[in-house]
This record gives sequence, C-alpha cells and structure tokens, in this order.
Amino acid sequence: MNIFKNYGKRLCEEFKGYNAGGLGKDMLAGVTVAAVALPLALAFGVSSGASAAAGLITAIIAGIVIGFLSGASYQISGPTGAMTAILLSLVAKYQLQGVFIASLMSGAILLICGLLKLGKIVSYLPLPVITGFTSGIAVIIAFGQINNFTGLTCSGDSTISKTISYFTTEQHFSLTSFLIGTAVIIFMAFYPKRINQYFPSSLAAIIVATICEFIFRFDVSLVGEIPKTILLPERLDLTSITKEQLEGLIVPAISIAALGLIESLLCGASAGRMKGEKLDANQELIAQGIGNMVIPFFGGVPATAAIARTAVAIKSGGKTRLTSVFHAVILLLSMIILGPVISKIPLAALAGVLMMTAWRMNDFSVIKGIFKRKIKTQMAQFILTMAATIVFDLTIAILIGVLFSVVMFILKVSDMQISVAEVDPNRLPNHPEQLKDKKTAVVYITGPLYFGTANQLEEKLCDISDKEILILSMRGVPFTDASGVQAVQELVSELSEKNITVFFTAIQPPVMEMIDRCGLTANVGSDKFFWSTDKALEYIIQEN
Repeated sequence: MNIFKNYGKRLCEEFKGYNAGGLGKDMLAGVTVAAVALPLALAFGVSSGASAAAGLITAIIAGIVIGFLSGASYQISGPTGAMTAILLSLVAKYQLQGVFIASLMSGAILLICGLLKLGKIVSYLPLPVITGFTSGIAVIIAFGQINNFTGLTCSGDSTISKTISYFTTEQHFSLTSFLIGTAVIIFMAFYPKRINQYFPSSLAAIIVATICEFIFRFDVSLVGEIPKTILLPERLDLTSITKEQLEGLIVPAISIAALGLIESLLCGASAGRMKGEKLDANQELIAQGIGNMVIPFFGGVPATAAIARTAVAIKSGGKTRLTSVFHAVILLLSMIILGPVISKIPLAALAGVLMMTAWRMNDFSVIKGIFKRKIKTQMAQFILTMAATIVFDLTIAILIGVLFSVVMFILKVSDMQISVAEVDPNRLPNHPEQLKDKKTAVVYITGPLYFGTANQLEEKLCDISDKEILILSMRGVPFTDASGVQAVQELVSELSEKNITVFFTAIQPPVMEMIDRCGLTANVGSDKFFWSTDKALEYIIQEN
C-alpha cells in the first residue's frame, strides 16, 4: 500500500501548479523526443529479429504505460539497443512467440522486484563492470548489423558461431547496401551538433536515405509494410504457451529482466542528476514490470528506459511524465499516416544508424580513466565483463563481472598486516622495574579478522615461545566473524600452554560485540580487555 501511496504523492507534487504553459512544454518536448525515437524504434525493431512495426508498437505502449507509471517525471522507455542483443538469438530459437512469452515473464520478475523493494540492487554493481557490459552490448549491436550493412548472411545462436558461419557459407556482398550504410555513418558523424539538438542526425539520415530510395530504387532490402493498427497480427497468444516453452524461456526471461532493471535504473540515476529529481527505483521497476507484461499483447518487444530519449526530454524542457505520453501519441500518428513512407526505408540505412548508436554507447571518458589509472583490478573487470557479454549470455556476463569483483575484494581485504614489537621498559615513563624481567610484546593487527585471515594470525603467533606476555592491539581490525574469534580462542589456549598471558586492547565496538557473543570474553576473563595498550601496561605493572 505504501508504494501506491508514494506514487499518488509523487503525482500530486509533479502536477502541482500545472497549467497551459507546462502542457505546451510537455507537448513540444514530446514532439522532439518522438523525432529521436522514431528512427531508433524502427532500427531496434528490425535488429531484434522482429519488425520495424514491432519496434514502433513497443515505443508507443511503453511511452504510455511505463511513462505514466514511472518512478520519475522524466523517464522515456522503449526498445533499446541493449535489449536487441538478447532478442536476436531468442527469435532465432523460439520465434516471436518465444519473445512475447519471455517478455511477459520478465515483466512479472521486474514487478516482483519492485514490490520487494530491490531497486537499490544496481548500486552494488562496480562501474567497470557496468561500463564493460555496455561496451560488450555495443559490439553485439554493431555485429548484428553486418548482414543489413553488407548483404552477407550468417547463422548460429552465438557471436562466435555466427562469425564462423561468415567463412563457412557462400556469401554475396552488396556494394549498394554497404555504400548506403557507410554514407549514413559519415552523415551522422559530421552532422552539426547545434542542429542535432533540434533535428536529430539519425532522423535526418533516414529521411535522406529514403528520399534517395524513392528516386533511384536501389536493389536493397527495405523495412517493408507497416500495419496501420496498434494490434499487430503476430502478438502474444496465451493459448499456445506450453510447459516446455516456459521451462526453456526461464533463463532468457531472467536475462531480459536483469537488463531491464540495470538499464532503467542507471538511466534514471543519470537523468535524475540532470533534472535534479530523484528516481523512485522501486516504482520504476513496477512500471517496467507492468509495461513489459502489457507490450507482448500488442505485438511489441521488451522495453527499458532509454538514456538518449530521456536526456532529450529533459533538455527539451519536458515538465511531467506527459512528455512520454505525447511522444507515444506522435509515434502512433506517424505509424498510421507515414506508414507507406516508412516501409521504403532501406535496412542498410537503419544498420548505419545502429552502428553509429553502438559507437556512441561506449562511455569513452570512463574507459579512458580506467586504463589511464592503470588499476589492474578495474581493467580486468572491464575486459572480462565486456568479453563475457560478447561470448556468453548477458546475465552470465554480469554475474562473471560481479563474482570477479567479489573475489578481488576478498583477496584485497585478506591482506592482514601483523607486526610484533617488544616492550622496552626504559622507554616507558618511570622505567617500571616490573617489566624488566617480563618479556612483553605488543602485536599490532591491521585488517579484518575472519575465516580468510585467521590462519595468518595463527601462523604468525603460534611459534612464539620466548615471551611471557602478549598484548594484541586490535584497533586496526574493522570487523570479525565467528571463525576469526574461534581462531583467536584456540591461539590463546595454545599460548596459555606455553605460559604466555594474552591481553586485548583497542577493540572496536562491532568486533567486541562478536567477541562477547562467541564467548571469548567469558573464557579469557573480562580483566584481559583494555581500551588502550597504555592501560594494559599499567595493569600489568600493578599486578606485578
């Protein structure tokens, strides 16, 4: 109930004082976003293995449903390049019905994540992992456009098998397609930035390519017929779902949900800084979940929040979530009115747009920083995640990147520092005679004391036999676990058999709490614990 209450509160704040001026800004921003979204929706629809119409339907439904239910006023959702990397292989194996079923399942997963308030999970992903993931997706997108870009053909379920098929099957290179795609890339690369913010380069490139197609009638593949309906002929059919399909689509559905979660929340966090408005991550997951459960019933493919369109909405002056709704309405009108023109767009032109989009997906400033700092762990995280994204399933790539990060972290924190310093009575105030005959040493421990480091402490101290008193200074121990405390307890017993008395000093509260809970305090006696080494020495002097 709190989720619905917070959503209602957010809507009230968002539309407080809303007037005709705000409505006009939302409408204008919606038109601008639609100009950016149109060519991308067409391109991502085709590159996903579905159709250009499926891409448009996805943008329309996502713009209305997800946009209105979103966790922020600025999020614009639709088909994205990252999602096509999953869908292309999914279509090849399960056809479009498989995509629709996986979308429905992934939507349910996202909805559950939102209800369980798992919106903060993306904050635990290291930046090099996210960057490597994004760069890997960019490579997959560009690779997936080779066929439309060159006229070549490939087969297989993975990037590696598709690459091999280019050399093992007969190929026919289309120079016309290659020239059209190359021209689009060059056009977008040199398109004036000052114009791009008002009239996007991708749309301009598609318009020029389509005009050339009408004039010269190129012998290349085209987008094809665009239905003038929001309900596509091929859409989710619940009666055709089988148990085998559900079982086979569990992993792809998790991949789609994981990608939707990561991309949508990262987009919201980034765009939120631009607009100065915080994203309600859990509400956003609920919106993405509901949207992706609805979209397949219209024949669309899975959607996520898109940073390019969201950034345009903010920069164009969009005030509320109605910007997303207006952009969807414009796309719907374009589909109905401009369908015959859209059908004549060369696929090679869309391939050029996507290749340029893939290039721009890479966050080169972050990548440059990773390699410039020469931090081996970060470099390895980036390269490993990028390679795993290209070679394996996207979810597996994220898991590999995170697991690698965890292993590196464990190895780093396992580097416990232990130093032993003998106590020189002549350097103490008043030169206490009581310590001159006592062989006393202070053991300084720095680093976490847990199952991974406990053996280091044992190895360092178990062979000590020439001391009578050991003071363990644990100010540098930030935390411990039961295994660490058990190791200390066993160490104290071994030293006690050698007539060595152990004192503990400078223990941090969380560590002391664990020591108490594990019974070490009771076993060795509370009189063996002191706040500082000085206090321990004072006690030893008084007792002797």
